[in-house]
Amino acid sequence: MDFERDLREARDTAQAMTDTMACRGPDDEGLWIAPHAAIGHRRLAIIDLAGGRQPMIADDAGREPSVLTYSGEVYNYRELRAELAARGHEFRTQSDTEVVLRAYVEWGEEMAGHLNGMYAFAVWDARREQLLLVRDRMGIKPLYYFPTPHGVLFGSEPKAILANPLVQPVLDADGLRELMAYVKTPEHGVFKGMYEVRPGQLVKVGRGGISKHRYWRLESREHTDDVDYTVKTVRGLLDDIVGRQLISDVPLCVLLSGGLDSSTITAIAAKGLRDQGLGTVRSFAVDFAGYTEHFKPDLTRETPDAPYVHEVAEHLGADHTDIVLDSAELMNPAARGAVLRARDLPMGIGDMDSSLYLLFKAIRGHSTVALSGESADEVFGGYRWFHDPAAVEAGTFPWFIGGLAARTEVQRLFKDDVARLLDIRGYQDESYRQALAEVPRLAGETGHERRMREVSYLHLTRFVQILLDRKDRMSMAVGLEVRVPFCDHRLVEYVFNVPWAMKTFDGREKSLLRAAAADLLPESVLQRVKSPYPATQDPAYEQALRDAARALVEPGDAPCAQVIDLDKVRAMIDRPMGDEGDLSTRAALERMLQFDAWLEAYQVRLTL
Repeated sequence: MDFERDLREARDTAQAMTDTMACRGPDDEGLWIAPHAAIGHRRLAIIDLAGGRQPMIADDAGREPSVLTYSGEVYNYRELRAELAARGHEFRTQSDTEVVLRAYVEWGEEMAGHLNGMYAFAVWDARREQLLLVRDRMGIKPLYYFPTPHGVLFGSEPKAILANPLVQPVLDADGLRELMAYVKTPEHGVFKGMYEVRPGQLVKVGRGGISKHRYWRLESREHTDDVDYTVKTVRGLLDDIVGRQLISDVPLCVLLSGGLDSSTITAIAAKGLRDQGLGTVRSFAVDFAGYTEHFKPDLTRETPDAPYVHEVAEHLGADHTDIVLDSAELMNPAARGAVLRARDLPMGIGDMDSSLYLLFKAIRGHSTVALSGESADEVFGGYRWFHDPAAVEAGTFPWFIGGLAARTEVQRLFKDDVARLLDIRGYQDESYRQALAEVPRLAGETGHERRMREVSYLHLTRFVQILLDRKDRMSMAVGLEVRVPFCDHRLVEYVFNVPWAMKTFDGREKSLLRAAAADLLPESVLQRVKSPYPATQDPAYEQALRDAARALVEPGDAPCAQVIDLDKVRAMIDRPMGDEGDLSTRAALERMLQFDAWLEAYQVRLTL
């Protein structure tokens, strides 16, 4: 959008920006251009395959048009459609896209509060000469923008914006801090001058400039329900949420890990499909060659997934498939390159990213939509550090104390002067203080209950964003839509306000969810301790990482050498495998290799 240029003369640029989103929308494309606005869209067809083409235009009674480009799903679109029809709106399609557009025509920017779903969209209102950027409440779908002297560039991913010659990929000190700190600062786009629309935020761009408004945020309310009614409410919400998210005009499946979260979603989905006469639920899981047979318990994982996956699949009568990967596939340059292109940023977590990408790529051969158990740990308090007094009471983000400090180990490889300049620890501390200042307090709440509200808020607004970004990028890179029922804002709002003592009423993590799913799952799965997404334990994988790092540093001219001390990398490579530092070594080498590949592939200019 540009108020000083005729964008009809920039069609090639608009098309190039749109083309970068082909991975997110392999089924169709469209481009709408007017003097001051160019709107492009790539479509992944899910609902109303024939009628949901975009950009979609509303130009009633000769009025200046409103033009929509929209990504995601609105799960209450049928109710909204009926309400809008009663208000006199006529519909030409069966798509949720048209419902979103008509909701804007009826309610303007207030329409965001009517939507239940995961979405990111832009509306150009020609009558007002105003662009509206809107992101869903939990930030499941991404949306970025880059202000220009007379307007703005926007896209679902940074690559769309970077395709415009007005933007250069520049990383300043603050961007490098954001990359390496393992925090998620709201609105920070990492690239200099780029911003991310905050979850639950609406950004307006007009001739008068840019304004921002948060149409949703977590609020604290007194919880008066007893345990039994709370459990019943959680179950009722989950039944309704999953039921809504089963709506699809294309094949649908469920991601099954054998843990409480994904197994609950699978069980509710299986029942919902049966009740609708839609057959058997289809499920998929990732596994590694020899993982179960040679599994060794560690600090985060006590058991392998496969036995529980198979038990749940058999219990539910699911049509299940294991996607089994080996170390060669995880280290395949094509897969690692695809992960980097999908993320646009070197913020990955190594084999846990490449395995997820390969899992989704395999699933896409069978299904276009998948339901996931992501975010239940943030909502219900499932991570181990929620229950570790040292992590809870630490004056920082609990996940750093609770076992994820290794994700920031690449900091140790920086040149000494760069490390002093960046002061990553100071950046993390400031981010932590900003997050705490946002926490909605409840009058009279003190002590441990007050602190656990803070911890829950940190996870629901910061940590969950890291995981949702990962899931969206890895899935949409292959044209797979992943839905996350536990991120429904009604469930998030309700459980956020349940006292911590009630969330752990049986002395365990995720007490409410376990009780809500008690009649759905085998006892072994109900009682299984939280196990994170699997990572390969094959020593050949770490050896391959070390070999790749050695090949990178030997010539001495790697792009990352601008900030990375190659002698420190060599010393890390030479550390013996098998000691307690292996996790740290592996994590640091992963980030360093990806950072270097990113600098070269994106031709990033460092300005520290």
